This record gives sequence, C-alpha cells and structure tokens, in this order.
Amino acid sequence: MSTKTISEATEIIQNNMDHTLFSWSKQKGIAPIAIKHAAGVYLYDYDDNRIIDFSSGLMNVNIGHGDQRITEAVVKQMREVAYVTPSCVTKVRGDLGKKLAEICPGDLNKAFFTLCGATSIENAIKLARLYTGRHKIITRYQSYHGASIGAMSASGDPRRLPVDDQQAPNFIHIDIPIAYRWPYGEGSLLKETVAQLERTIAYEGPANIAAILLEGESGSSGCLKYPVGYLKAVREICNKHGILLIMDEVMSGFGRTGKWFGFQHHDIIPDMIAMAKGLTCGYLPFGCLMVSDKIAAKFDDTVLSLGLTYSAHPVSCAAALETLKIYEDDLLIENAAEMGRYVEGQVELLKAKHPSIGEFRNTGLLGCIELVKNRITKEPMAPFNARPDEMMVMNKVAAKIKELGMYTFVRWNYIFIAPPLCITKVQIDEGLAIISEAIKIADEHYVE
Repeated sequence: MSTKTISEATEIIQNNMDHTLFSWSKQKGIAPIAIKHAAGVYLYDYDDNRIIDFSSGLMNVNIGHGDQRITEAVVKQMREVAYVTPSCVTKVRGDLGKKLAEICPGDLNKAFFTLCGATSIENAIKLARLYTGRHKIITRYQSYHGASIGAMSASGDPRRLPVDDQQAPNFIHIDIPIAYRWPYGEGSLLKETVAQLERTIAYEGPANIAAILLEGESGSSGCLKYPVGYLKAVREICNKHGILLIMDEVMSGFGRTGKWFGFQHHDIIPDMIAMAKGLTCGYLPFGCLMVSDKIAAKFDDTVLSLGLTYSAHPVSCAAALETLKIYEDDLLIENAAEMGRYVEGQVELLKAKHPSIGEFRNTGLLGCIELVKNRITKEPMAPFNARPDEMMVMNKVAAKIKELGMYTFVRWNYIFIAPPLCITKVQIDEGLAIISEAIKIADEHYVE
C-alpha cells in the first residue's frame, strides 16, 4: 500500500468532507468510502480493496456497475445533440417513449420525462389533481416517495418528521399492518386493511380524493408485503369512486422484483407509473411518469401544466434506451427471478444458524432480513425509527459488514439484500457469507 495512494484517498475524502454535504446524516463523525472505480457487482476503493455491492447503490444500479454500453450510447448522443428544450423533439425521445409503451401494460402509452424519482412523484400528484379536479391523495404509512416537499409529505417515512412544519397539505395516510406481527390470521388482515381504506375514503369524501399512491413493492420501509389480494381490492375501490391509482415503481421497477414492475405480481394495471432508478441505473439522473391514454386525452385541447427544463433530456434518454436493451439482451429480469429464488433458499439455511433472523421478506432481488431479540415475541433488534442509543447492536452489525468488504443498506433492524440483477450464485454466496458473519453479533443479543 503506497503512501501516494493513501494520501490520494485521504485528500479526496477530506475535500468531500470540507466542501460537500451528505444526505440523511449528521456531517461530523462519518466515514465515507472513496470509490475509484466499479464493475459488475463490485466497487473498488483507492487501496484496490474489492467491495461487493449488495444493495445496488441505493437499489438503482440494476444492470451492474461500469457497463460501457451505456457510455457508448451517451457519447454517441452527445456528439449529435446534448440538449434541446422540451418543446423540441429528438429521435431518442420518441424511441424511448415507444419502448416504454411496449413494456408497460394496458393503455399506459404516454411518457412525461422527469429528472428523478421525486420529480416523477411530484408530477404524478400534480397531474392527478389536474385530471380529476380533486385535491386529496391517499398514501401509506411506512412508505417512502422522495425527498422533495410534496413527495416527502406523501411519504409516511419518519424522515419527513423534521420537516413536518413544512409539509404539503391534503395527504391522507393509511396503515397497512405488517403481516409478520399481525396476530389474527392472514385472511383477517386483508379484510381489515380493505375495510380501513374504505372507511378512510368515506371519512375524507370520495369526491375529494384524486388518487391513491402506493409502492409497487415496498422498499426501504422493510420490504413489507401487501396482504394477498390487497392491490386488486384497491384497484376495484378506485374504479368505484373515480379515484386514480398511481404506482410508485421508482425502486421496485425495471426487473428488481423479477418482473418489469412490482405491481405485476398483483395482477393490476394502474393509471400512472412513477419511474426512475432502474430506468438508467444511476448512470445518469433520469425519471419518467407513465400515463394512461385516458388521462393524456384530457389534455389534447387543455394546457398540460407540467414542465421541467431538463424534461426528455436527450443524453439521459439515450442512457435509458440502452439500459432497457441491456435488460433484454442480458436476460436480467429472468436472472433476477432465478437468483431471488436462490437467495430465499440460502437465507432459509441461515435461519437455522442464526436465531436472531426473524423473517426474510423478498420479491425477486428486493429483500431484507429482519433481526429480532426473540422469535416468539418478535421484539426487533432495533425499533422503528430507532434513536442512536437503540442502534448499538445494529451499528455493530453494519460496521462488521463494511469491515468484511460489503456495501449494503442497513436500517433499524433490517439488512437489505438487493444486489445488481447480473449477480451469480457464487457472488450471492460470497455476500451471504459476509452477512452471516455479521449476524453473529446480533445472535449474542438474542434472548431465549
């Protein structure tokens, strides 16, 4: 290990610490990793240490790191035209819109291109209100839709609590109890959650509700499962009351769950789909709001009051179009489904070794291990929205994972398993071996 390499990494980290701000973190006492390059499922630091990425960055690098097919597509587009205003069109914009219309089910044929997940959600909310003339949006507690004020207000995630005094109005939250801790049987859970939604709609006034906004599959809240049949019931309720159904597929979309979109596991078709993350896999910032023909038709002769300077950015469109081609050429969605089944089998084996594993919730390659202090009581190793003093055990688990050469998302009592869709069984075994070693720390705090 050379002095030159050490000083280079140190200087890079120091420049970042001195001159940039870090998301969702206090700014002192953090220890970011300086990444030099990345390839496939691995990151490499300036000491050439290999780090397996078991959460695909922030569950967005679905095709894996360092794919030069994206680079070539982006460079080619930049040599032709790097930017035009959204009132102009480019070939790549139309090609991408057409491709997304082919991928999306039903009459979801119109794309409004955005910059990220939050801007997709913001425009979905705005469009729902413009289309229906109504103002209320129903969303779920224990969900996350983005960090901008509208998207954060829609979220039930506790990250919204510090800015509650700034929250946007007219968001109504519902609770969907966690099946793992529901004591009355799965059948009653579906009945209760549907009844609660119907009661909420009655209380708020069906004629006031523009849309119901839900994640296709739960992500950072803990990969929480919908009761079987719930989304079909929601679709029927929306149809009954003229309420739009918006599916947030920012995290669960583009093969992450073993299908193009998470909601496809539930046999429904929404009115709008919010997309980002896996659309370009983080190679460039980009998002999309996919809209049904029925909604789009309203604006044939009415002004569509949506707009972004960088909407339909040609270079990001090129990255997205090539990304979609890679999903198909490399059979990544099929691999996600197959590797997801493999992960589920291997985690079942880990359960026999580690008493602190309470449950593993997973769809495709979007899953998390929940650690508990006791399997009977199901007391979590760290509670929901845990204080720093309640995170002592999980912080040690996370530190061991990092020490052993893995980057993944650890939150409260959850360890997330969401690697790039190109992962192999050998690489899954490598990652699970690291997680298994770290969970030994939690096992020491298990109470019989």
